[in-house]
Amino acid sequence: MLIGNHLLQNRLILAPMAGVTDRPFRQLCRRHGAALAVSEMVSADTSLYASRKTQKRLDHQGEAGPISVQIVGNDPRRMAEAARANVALGAHIIDINMGCPKKKVCKTAAGSALLRDEALVGRILETVVSAVAVPVTLKIRTGWSPEERNAVRIARIAEEAGIQALAIHGRTRACGFSGNAEYATITRVKQAVKIPIIANGDIDSPAKARQVLDRSGADAVMIGRAAQGRPWIFEEIDHYLRTGREAAPRSPEWIRSALLEHLDALYSFYGREHGVRIARKHIAWYSRTQPGGNHFRRQVNQAQTDDQQMALIGQYFDGLAHREYAA
Repeated sequence: MLIGNHLLQNRLILAPMAGVTDRPFRQLCRRHGAALAVSEMVSADTSLYASRKTQKRLDHQGEAGPISVQIVGNDPRRMAEAARANVALGAHIIDINMGCPKKKVCKTAAGSALLRDEALVGRILETVVSAVAVPVTLKIRTGWSPEERNAVRIARIAEEAGIQALAIHGRTRACGFSGNAEYATITRVKQAVKIPIIANGDIDSPAKARQVLDRSGADAVMIGRAAQGRPWIFEEIDHYLRTGREAAPRSPEWIRSALLEHLDALYSFYGREHGVRIARKHIAWYSRTQPGGNHFRRQVNQAQTDDQQMALIGQYFDGLAHREYAA
């Protein structure tokens, strides 16, 4: 799949997720088969870029290309400034957020709230595309509400403005993350425009990825929540798409190794103290499908240092491995 002049190695993309897709997580997902990993969204207000939090979001040191950075805002001029600033910081692709359903984003008339103002959508897209020499992509939902699904019109506006690829989450803004994603709207968008279409929403297994690609005709799939605690899902899906067979399940020892690699990167990136706090949610995700996970999470959430976290992880996964061998 091509995005501008960037040829992706497969049809699998990590979705941008605030508080999740930091540099350590993006790099881990890329190593485990994601062809592209979109950054956490950054504000179009470049005056905020000096903050410690935003500095971390803008950090792409050592990251393999192509680097895709998502920006969020509602003012065409500021969005263009943010696009130029992020290209100067190393972005190879600029992604525009018109899909976030969170109230704190929508109340500023950004994210998926923009889907209600198609004229403003067009002005933002045209201004940003004109501002940078790199490809610009767009992420949207199917509309503001089930009664106002306008993704086809937005897609045509995006194509006319020069957007190079369009990711669509199969829910409206009003749906949030409840109910099931629908792909019929994504199918209609794919039939209406010629730019690459990326399907997103509830894709949590190799078989589901195959089903969504076949049903929608999309060029690629974007994985979000299903990659939390399971960054190797991209390898599993890629294997299934290529062979038609499920990959062998990961052993507890293998999962422990992946988790420790992830934690080491978090401690290095954020520092030991802050890294321990950030690590807690990731540890919970890695253990959520394992036996005894609830008890383990209660224990590990009390850990105050990286050494304590590592020791508890070692004890827990040793127990899982012994249980597996006993079985």
